[in-house]
Amino acid sequence: MDGVRAKLEAAEPVTVRSGEFWRFLPAGMRRRWWLFRLFDLMARNRMIMRPRRGVLVIRMDGIGDMVLFRNSLEDYSRAFSVPKKEIYILGCKSWAQVASEVFAEYRVFCIDEHKYARRLWYRMWVNQRVRRINPALTVCDAYFRRALMADSLARVAGAPKTVMALPYINGPTRPEYTWYLSQVSDVLDTGPYPRHELERHAAFMSYFTGDDPAPAPPKLSWRDQPPPLPADRPYAVLNPGSNEYGRRWPLAQYVELARWLAARGMRAVFVGKAEEKGPGAVLIAEAADGEDILDMTGRTDLPGLFDIMKHAALVVSNDTGPAHVAIGLGAPTVVIVGGGHFGCFVPYPEAARPATARFVYERMECYHCFWRCHKREDEKASFPCVAAVSADKVRAACEELMA
Repeated sequence: MDGVRAKLEAAEPVTVRSGEFWRFLPAGMRRRWWLFRLFDLMARNRMIMRPRRGVLVIRMDGIGDMVLFRNSLEDYSRAFSVPKKEIYILGCKSWAQVASEVFAEYRVFCIDEHKYARRLWYRMWVNQRVRRINPALTVCDAYFRRALMADSLARVAGAPKTVMALPYINGPTRPEYTWYLSQVSDVLDTGPYPRHELERHAAFMSYFTGDDPAPAPPKLSWRDQPPPLPADRPYAVLNPGSNEYGRRWPLAQYVELARWLAARGMRAVFVGKAEEKGPGAVLIAEAADGEDILDMTGRTDLPGLFDIMKHAALVVSNDTGPAHVAIGLGAPTVVIVGGGHFGCFVPYPEAARPATARFVYERMECYHCFWRCHKREDEKASFPCVAAVSADKVRAACEELMA
């Protein structure tokens, strides 16, 4: 990310081949795949007595990935010559609460993607719903995805044309991806790892529009509703959680940052999911005085979190979904970044980094470990690359945005 970036080109079509006999009895598949195969096939072959129409867009990913994808969706209507009301977004339960507003002009159906990949009866129910959409085209441009989720759903939809991005493939996942991708209409290569997701979305769509790929900062349309906070002074949002413990900057550092912000006349507001509190939550509880430092952890739903972030004078977050939300809402945002897949999601490429975003990190030789860190003894400790980010660096980034 620090060097000269190669010129971004449009995605290129590639061919994924497999033999007919191998597709009938493929090697290397998980046992669950063999269980699901028959029921997926039954749903795919279900007769729907109405004409096919519209585009099914599959987004089996987290809230941050959804934010990074949202801009490119605006090109789908033009690229595929369909009105927005005939574009179906098949999304995830994790962001279902905000889907009706974020995707206001589109049709949205959200599922629990993890349950879909594990529970047969739930999978059968989802498959019937997906097949009833009866799309003329199915599209999935996700690079990091799971075959038993996104690729399975694309196959169940049974569209006469299916376009998939070439995903990140390693040894264990190669058989499943080969089985699915060898049976779709088009596979597009959006570039090598670790190309940023914003660039991948732009490259994917440029193949259809003919435009030069032009990644842009994420932008979310959201209501203008005052948050449930005192309005007597500006406030900073601190998001110290993450689904992965290792990506969390040490909580003690966040508490000290809250005190530093309060000393500068700004209210500090801690946010996050209730289950993210953990043993260290006592640090926040001791610091929260109900006036200068507030603890809103577990006290907001997702739309409420959007409201709080939209009106914030500053957001400081770990590398997790809410960081992208804050940037997409236009809030001045500092993101503390580790090296697990550095450059794929954060930092943003300079061409797509808004002036209101800063990414703070400490480079290490072990970057791109895919979060399989061998340098920590406690699985609930911060990754060394995250813990190494100094408080001085974070404060300096905050000062830049508050100036």
